[in-house]
Amino acid sequence: MKKSHLFSLVFFYLLLVSVSSDVIHDSCDKAAKGDPNIKFDFCVSSFEGNPKAKTATGVADLVKVAIETAMANATSIGSIISKLLDNKTLDTYARHCLEDCSELYSGAGSSIQSGGKAFEGKDYGTANAEISSAMDAPDTCEEQFKEKKGYVSPLTKENNNFFQLLAIILSFMNLVPK
Repeated sequence: MKKSHLFSLVFFYLLLVSVSSDVIHDSCDKAAKGDPNIKFDFCVSSFEGNPKAKTATGVADLVKVAIETAMANATSIGSIISKLLDNKTLDTYARHCLEDCSELYSGAGSSIQSGGKAFEGKDYGTANAEISSAMDAPDTCEEQFKEKKGYVSPLTKENNNFFQLLAIILSFMNLVPK
C-alpha cells in the first residue's frame, strides 16, 4: 500500500515539473518569436532555476515570477552601481553617468512594483505602461555613456539583460487570457 502512495506522489511530482517546464518553454518560444529583443535561451534560463516558476501552471504565474525577478535585478544593478561609485579614481563624467543610472534604476524599480500591483488587479493597461516605463532605465543608462567619445558603459551586460527581462514581462502579459 505504501509503495503505491509513493509511486503516486513521484508520478504527480514528475507531471507537475513537466507541466511547468512546458509552460516555460511554450511561453518563451512565443515571446522569442514575437519580439526580436527576446532570446529564447535567456528566457528559459531566467525561469528554470526559479522554484516559483517550476510550479507555474500558466503564463500569468510566469508574469508574477518575472516581475519579482526584475525587481530583484533592479536592486542588484543599483548595488553594482554603488560599488562602481565607490571608486575614487572615477572621472567626473563617468560618475555623473553612474549617478544618473542609479536614479533611473531606482525609478524602474518603482515602476515595476506599480506594474506588478496593476497586473495583480487585472489592470493590464496600467501594468503595461508601468513596465514599458521601466524599459527607459537600461536604454538611457547605456546611451549616456555613448554620448561622450571614448566612454564605455560598465553596465552593458546588466542593461541588456534587464531590458530583455522587461521585454519578456510585456510579451508574457500579452499572452495572458483576458
